[in-house]
Amino acid sequence: MDQAAVDFVNEGIVACEGLLLGRRTYEVFARHFPAVPADHPDAAAAAALNAMPKHVASRTLRAADWENSTLLGADTLGAIARLRARPGGELHVVGSAGLLRTLVQHDLVDVYRIMVFPVVLGSGKRLFAEAARAAAFSLVDSRATAAGALVCTYRRAGEVTYGSHGDG
Repeated sequence: MDQAAVDFVNEGIVACEGLLLGRRTYEVFARHFPAVPADHPDAAAAAALNAMPKHVASRTLRAADWENSTLLGADTLGAIARLRARPGGELHVVGSAGLLRTLVQHDLVDVYRIMVFPVVLGSGKRLFAEAARAAAFSLVDSRATAAGALVCTYRRAGEVTYGSHGDG
């Protein structure tokens, strides 16, 4: 990632009030961010992540020891719905593709902050499940980085409208 992509990620961290994380992403973050030294380039992001609430969706994790972390419990969707209903700022999902697909399936995503890199991997985890619900979004912001990545923000825009080739 070039600096513009890192800046995009850091803007998202600053803008959110808390994180929703799946178990694997939580475990990676919980090992890394508490140990980031104060003179490291990621120190500001690490401090923000360490301090903010982290809500973890997991069927197997028994404890969430990283500062300000909470396991969502067996009723993950209910817990997330309650978090969304509270007043306050945004909750962000970072990584956690399986959790994100579940949130999309249950219409619980309002904003996407997506980075598209100029590389074809050939395989990997899908962002959207094959049977994902149709949803309309509008582009709020987009930038191209010097390395050719696109960083885009999309906001929920109501119901999908369908057209045909001849519509004008």
